[in-house]
Amino acid sequence: MQLFDQQQIQIYNTLSGEKEQFNPINKGHIGMYVCGPTVYSNVHLGNVRTFMSFDMIFRYFKHLGYKVRYVRNITDAGHLENDADVGEDRIAKKARLEEIEPMEVVQRYTVDFHNILNKFNFLPPSIEPTATGHIIEQIEIIKEIINNGLAYVVNGSVYFDVIKYNETKPYGILSKRNVEDLIHNTRALDGQSDKKNPQDFALWKKAEPQHIMRWPSPWSDGFPGWHLECTAMSTKYLGEQFDIHGGGMDLKFPHHECEIAQAEATNNIAPVNYWMHANMLIMNGKKMAKSTGNFILPNEIFSGDNPHITKAYSPSVARFFMLQAHYRSILDFTNDGLLASEKGFFRLMDAINSLDSLKTEQQSSFDVSVWKQKCYDAMNDDFNTPIVIANLFEAVKHINQIKDGSATITEGDLNILKDSMHAFVFDILGLENANESNASSDKLSGAVEILIQMRQEARANKDFALSDKIRDELAEAGIQLNDSRDGTTFTTN
Repeated sequence: MQLFDQQQIQIYNTLSGEKEQFNPINKGHIGMYVCGPTVYSNVHLGNVRTFMSFDMIFRYFKHLGYKVRYVRNITDAGHLENDADVGEDRIAKKARLEEIEPMEVVQRYTVDFHNILNKFNFLPPSIEPTATGHIIEQIEIIKEIINNGLAYVVNGSVYFDVIKYNETKPYGILSKRNVEDLIHNTRALDGQSDKKNPQDFALWKKAEPQHIMRWPSPWSDGFPGWHLECTAMSTKYLGEQFDIHGGGMDLKFPHHECEIAQAEATNNIAPVNYWMHANMLIMNGKKMAKSTGNFILPNEIFSGDNPHITKAYSPSVARFFMLQAHYRSILDFTNDGLLASEKGFFRLMDAINSLDSLKTEQQSSFDVSVWKQKCYDAMNDDFNTPIVIANLFEAVKHINQIKDGSATITEGDLNILKDSMHAFVFDILGLENANESNASSDKLSGAVEILIQMRQEARANKDFALSDKIRDELAEAGIQLNDSRDGTTFTTN
C-alpha cells in the first residue's frame, strides 16, 4: 500500500472557494501545471516564493508515492509589458534597449532563474516547455476556437469573443466576476482598437514592422497572445483535463480566467479540477517595488548586500523563513523575521544532528507515532507548513529532553523519529543541512563549552555571582544550561 492510500489531502480550490478532498483523475498519478516566469529580468523574490510553494507541494506528492508530471513553463514571447493587448513585448523591449537578440535576453535570464532555484534547492519540473517552442500548437488552438465561432479576425489579429462565449459559459468563473460588471467598469473603446468589445483578449497579434519577434500564421506574421501558451502547453502534456493548475494570486485574473475560456472554447470541457494560488510577498509591511527601493533580489539575501538586511543569510534559512507562512497567506519579508528564522533553523539542525548520539531506553516518554501523524495531518490540511514546522519544534523539545536525561525513547521510536525528521525537513520542506549551519553549530558549541568550563571554575571557587551571571546571560541569548550528575549540557531555545 502506498502512503497516498493512507493520507487524505484537502486542497483549497480557488474555483469553489473552499477546501476539497483531493482525488486525482487517475489513481496514483497527478498532472500539475504551474505558470513559470517571463524571462526578461532577474527572477523576483515574490516569484521565488510562489515557485517554492509548488516545489513543496510537488515534493509532498512524490513523498506520498504519487507519480507526478509537473509542468512549469518559460514565457519567452508574447507577454506584453502591461499584461494586456497593447504595448511592447517585455523580452523584445529588453533586447531593443540592450541592442541584443531577444533570445540572448531569454538565455541570460533563464540561466539566472535556474541558478537561483538551484540555490534554494528546488526540484526540477518534469517538463519545462517554452512559448516559442509551441507556436504551432498555439496556432492550431486558434483555428479551433475560430471554427467554433468564439474568435474573430481583424486586420491580421485574432481576438477571443468574451461576450459570445459568456452566452453559454460563465466568463469570470474563477475570479468570481461577471461580464456585466466588467463592461460597466471598462472605458469605452477609443475607435483605434480592433476589438469588438474591451473585454475581448488577443489570441494572435499582427506584428508591427518594428516588432522583432514574429512568426508566420494564416492571419499574419505576428505572435501569440500571452494567455494562449499555457493552454497549449498544459493540454499537450497533461491532457484536455488535468488535476492541478497553480500560480501566483496575481494571475487569477485575467490570465487564468482566459485559460479556462480558451480551453472550454476548444475542447468543451473544464480543463482543471483544482486551481491553486499562492499569495504575495511584501517587504517591511509594504509592496515590493524597485521604484521605491523597497526591494531585494535573492542573491542579495545570500550576500547581505542590501540595505534592508543586516547580514547574509543562507538559502536554507531564507527557504525556512518563507515556509513558516502558509502558501495562501501574505508574507512580510523583514530582517527581524530572517534573524528569528535563522535561530530556529540552527536549533532544528542541531537537534537533527544529535539524533545519532541519543541513548535509547526500554520505554518512550514521547509518543512518536502520534507526533508523526500530526505532521502528516498538517500537510494533508492544504499543505500547512507552519503547523508542520511547529510540530518539528515539538520534536526538537523532546530530543533536547532526551539529551539531558529528562526524557526517554526506545530504539524503535528513535528510528521512526530519525526517518520522519529527515522526510519532513529535507524531503518535503526541501531544507538542506548545509555545511555552514554545521560549522556555525560547531563554533557555538565550542564557545558555550568554554563558558561552561569558566562557570564550573567559578563554582569551584565559590564565586556564585559569576556562575549565575554566566548562566543567566546565556539564557537571555537563548542557550539553556542543564546541570546533571554527569555534567552540564546545553540546549538552544
